[in-house]
Amino acid sequence: MTQVLANKGFETLLPLYRVAHRWKDRTQVVHLPVFPCYTFVRTSLERKLEILKTPGACWLVGKRGYATPIALEEIEAVRVVCESSARLEPHTFVKCGDRVRVHKGPLTGIEGILVRTKNQCRVVLSLQLLRQSAAVEVDLAMIELLPLRAVAIEPVVLESKKPAW
Repeated sequence: MTQVLANKGFETLLPLYRVAHRWKDRTQVVHLPVFPCYTFVRTSLERKLEILKTPGACWLVGKRGYATPIALEEIEAVRVVCESSARLEPHTFVKCGDRVRVHKGPLTGIEGILVRTKNQCRVVLSLQLLRQSAAVEVDLAMIELLPLRAVAIEPVVLESKKPAW
C-alpha cells in the first residue's frame, strides 16, 4: 500500500524493524512495521478520498469522526530515527518517566521518555493520537534530561456548608 500511495504522489512513511522469526525448519530475518496497521501519509484533506480508495487503506486516524494530523514533532522524530542506523523497535505506550532529549550523534534533537531494559537505555517515542510507541537504543552519555512541563491546574472552588449546630 505504501508504494501505491507513493506512486500517487503522496509522501509516505512506514517505519520497519528487523526481527528473527523461527519456523520449524529455519530462522529468517523479516522486516515488520513498528506501528502495525499504520502507514503515515503527508497530505491535505482534499485528497482524503484518493487515499481511502487505495487498496488496503481503511480510514484516516482521527478524533470524533474527523481526520486529525499527528504532531509534526512526533512524526519527525520517527523519521529521523528511521533514517539513522539506530535500532528501532515497538514498545508499550508510556506516558510517565523522565523526558529526555538526545544531544549528540545522529539522533540529535529527538525527544522522548527514558526507559531502561536490562543494561540498555532507550528513548521511547510516543505517537499520542495512535496511543502507540517505539523505542530506540541510546547511549546514556548522549541524552539530557528535559525540565518538567508545567501542567495547568484548574482552580477548584469548594462549597462549604456551615455546621447545622
